Order: sequence, then C-alpha cells, then structure tokens
Amino acid sequence: MRWLAAMLAGMILISPIAHAAERMAVNAADANIRSGPGPNQDVLWKVEKYYPVEVIETSGAWLRFKDYEGDSGWIHKSLVDKTPTVVTKQNGCQLRAGPGTEQPVLIKIDKGIPFKVLKRDGRWIQVEHADGDKGWLHDALVW
Repeated sequence: MRWLAAMLAGMILISPIAHAAERMAVNAADANIRSGPGPNQDVLWKVEKYYPVEVIETSGAWLRFKDYEGDSGWIHKSLVDKTPTVVTKQNGCQLRAGPGTEQPVLIKIDKGIPFKVLKRDGRWIQVEHADGDKGWLHDALVW
C-alpha cells in the first residue's frame, strides 16, 4: 500500500499544474497588441482603456492573452492592471439609466466596447466608459 501512495504522490508532483487564466484590463488610453513578446513584433491591432484580457502565458515583461472573441496577442505588462472590466459581446447593447429593463435606455452600444465595472446589482452591472459615460448593462451582454 505504501508503494501506491508513493506512486500517487510522485504523479501529483510531476503532473503539470493547471492554472486559471488571470483576468486583467488595459490601463492605458490605447495599447498595441503584438504578434509576439517584444516591442519589435508586428502590431496586430489596438485596444482602448478597460479592454479586458485573460492572460494565458508570460515571457519576461510580456503577457500573452485571449480576448472575448478568442483572439490572442501579446501586451506589455505595464499596460494592464486588475481593474474589473467587461466588454460588450454583441451589437445593440442597451446602456440603461438603472438596473432593470424598465429603466430608460441611454444609448445603444456596439460590440467590443470596454467598460470599467463600478458595481453589481443582481445580474446588472453599473459600468463606466473611459470617456466618462456611465450606465447599466445586463451581464448576458458582456464578457
């Protein structure tokens, strides 16, 4: 029986440990997303402040991430922090004055717009855009 316990313990020690992806957000007004870890790598696209990412790998000061569409790229770690954020995942999201469908619609939002999370009320999230606009979104509309 000891050999079985020792074998299981050894398997646990040599097995790769699965880590959950760490959610972070862009903290700069805009940031370049690169094809690899380094300032000389090609710029794939740009994102704006509060854009959420899930870090899946690190290389020095660079982070490889996946976004809400499953796209991946690299960003310098100085351009992100742990601010809670969301991004709209469809066109026509209704930013409301309060938490609930009976609240007036302030504006309709396109897919891919990032927001800082201010607070939650059930399935509703109070958000703020980098330009200062605030309102409420239902959690089914965001990632």
